[in-house]
Amino acid sequence: MQHDCPKRKVRCEFCGSDFTGEAYEEHQGCCPQESVYCENKCGARMMRRVLSQHSLSECPKRTQPCSYCSKEFVYDTIQSHQYQCPRYPVSCPNQCGIANVAREDLSGHLKDSCSSALVLCPFKDSGCKHRCPKVGMSRHLEENMRAHLSMMSSLVSRQRTEIQELRKQVEELSVSSEGILIWKISDYSRKLQEAKVRGNYESFSPPFYTHRYGYKLQVSAFLNGNGSGEGSYLSVYIRVLPGEYDNLLEWPFSYRVTFSLLDQSDPSLSKPQHITETFNPDPNWKNFQKPSGSRNSLDESTLGFGYPKFISHEDIRKRNYVRDNAVFLRASVDIPQKIIA
Repeated sequence: MQHDCPKRKVRCEFCGSDFTGEAYEEHQGCCPQESVYCENKCGARMMRRVLSQHSLSECPKRTQPCSYCSKEFVYDTIQSHQYQCPRYPVSCPNQCGIANVAREDLSGHLKDSCSSALVLCPFKDSGCKHRCPKVGMSRHLEENMRAHLSMMSSLVSRQRTEIQELRKQVEELSVSSEGILIWKISDYSRKLQEAKVRGNYESFSPPFYTHRYGYKLQVSAFLNGNGSGEGSYLSVYIRVLPGEYDNLLEWPFSYRVTFSLLDQSDPSLSKPQHITETFNPDPNWKNFQKPSGSRNSLDESTLGFGYPKFISHEDIRKRNYVRDNAVFLRASVDIPQKIIA
């Protein structure tokens, strides 16, 4: 009768209303007078009837959208968010008259739109240091056209010099420094015909060094011969070029040089028969004295030392010295190991 009968009389301890046992079970957990804790866990306790109003407008842990970016934040943090909100409206610091620019758009406004923003002259890389509001830049450019043109000319001149120096450095880095050159002369048949037509036509190899910080050399070839070999021989020569380290080297150049025309026959079918000639420079030969002149200059009229009758055109055709319309010339210099070290 006291605890189980659905028709028993029960009074709510919070609101004081009387209920049958059956109705009281439905009333429990819904009584507006019952003291409950805030569902947002802010720590506040109140009657259930005011809980909804508290959650909507009073609870410090309630969520609320930012009025600028519309993202949801806990109420007690939304004010600190607004100091950093990317959509918070700010005024242009240059006082150009534009207000309410979103904070995240301010840098773009200052860069592209603000007429009062200070900007550097477009010719700043050429040397112009002028800075003025954007609205005044057109006038500056108009009034200083000749000065800017002069600055640009100077800049182009400096850049040209720098490019030449960089090209020189790249060339030096690409030059072999092992005392060996293997020079591929491609399109051989066409170049041979050109040499026959032009007469005394000389082709030049890339330069190479005898060793690191050594002598700079270059090979040249007359495909149709030169001097006593003209018209029926391949002539090869070598000469000393002005190098970066000439002041540190002993002169005259006195190391043995070997020329080879490489046989391109398949080694598995027959033993290659390279054409080889070797000479030791005479210290009295002018070809091997210390070169003079600019390191960037190349006097192509100065003939090196070599062999006007290195190999005849007839002998070139006997084996695979020409293959895939190309020949390979090899030049090597014998440098004592103690000098390289």
